[in-house]
Amino acid sequence: MGIVLGTNEPEVVWNAFRFGITALRSNHEVNIFFMNSGVEVESIDDTKYDVKKQIDSFIENEGQILACGICLRSRGKDGSNVCPISTMKDLLKMVEDSDKILTFG
Repeated sequence: MGIVLGTNEPEVVWNAFRFGITALRSNHEVNIFFMNSGVEVESIDDTKYDVKKQIDSFIENEGQILACGICLRSRGKDGSNVCPISTMKDLLKMVEDSDKILTFG
C-alpha cells in the first residue's frame, strides 16, 4: 500500500503514520511518499501529536519512506534518513507496485 503525505499539519501527519503502523502490524507492506509541505515532517514539534514517535515506530515496523527531492530542495533541505531524496519516477513506481494508494493532506 502506498501513502502520499502532502502536509506538515501535525494531526494529519500523526494520523497518517498511525494508519501506516496499523497496516504494517497487519502484515501489509507500506510506503510513504512525502510531497509538498509533507517533506517538513521532521521539523514538526507538537506536544499533542508526537509525530517523531510515530515516524520512529513506522520505521521500526519496516515501513519505507521516500521524499520528493524538488520539494526538499525548494525548502533548502537535504535528504535524511527520514526524508531520503526521491523522484517522480520513485512515486510512479510506488503507485504501480501498490494495491492501494491513500493521500493525506
